[in-house]
Amino acid sequence: MVKMIGRLRKILSSLFEDSDEDISIGIYGPPNAGKSTLANQISQDLTGEEMSNVSEVPHETRAVEKKEKVSIESDDGRSIDINLLDMPGITTNVDFKDFKEHGIEEDDAKGRAKEATKGIVEAVKYLDDVDACLVIFDSTEDPYTQVNVTIIGNLEAKDIPILVLANKTDLEDSDPERVRDAFPQHPVLEISAKEGENIDKLYEEIIERLS
Repeated sequence: MVKMIGRLRKILSSLFEDSDEDISIGIYGPPNAGKSTLANQISQDLTGEEMSNVSEVPHETRAVEKKEKVSIESDDGRSIDINLLDMPGITTNVDFKDFKEHGIEEDDAKGRAKEATKGIVEAVKYLDDVDACLVIFDSTEDPYTQVNVTIIGNLEAKDIPILVLANKTDLEDSDPERVRDAFPQHPVLEISAKEGENIDKLYEEIIERLS
């Protein structure tokens, strides 16, 4: 937490030096965790426009989607402008058969698999450019996986500030405590990106850590 606050204070200081430089916040997580749903919720709330396609098919987002100049304001008058980045879902293996299971023809499925693999590489490269990250996990599933540990580990290695989100709290089998137990070193906020639950709290957390 101390390291996160220190990093964010440095970011804030740079804003005073160059007011034209917005903070880039990346939304990272495994496939189907709700990254694009969250990106759309934030973008719709703050700009009136959605920014990403949402689907039950894995890897619907296969390239980094960006929404620039998104202004977040708090109840006490503080505000910050961000560039919001919706990242492709991170996984160690993209299998075209996963697309076929959703009724997609084989040629199209193989093409999507290649695009998804390229998108993952792009998302990893963006770790050199983001200033902070929202890492979102599906709270109905066990978050302690090799992929998720790798995501968190890469962000920690680069000293990138992290806020972990336990998503899908609107579902009956949601268990946010599993996310807290898996990553106790980071603050965890419970949300439902689909229903907009606790999104205002998310805005407040972002403002608090950047002011």
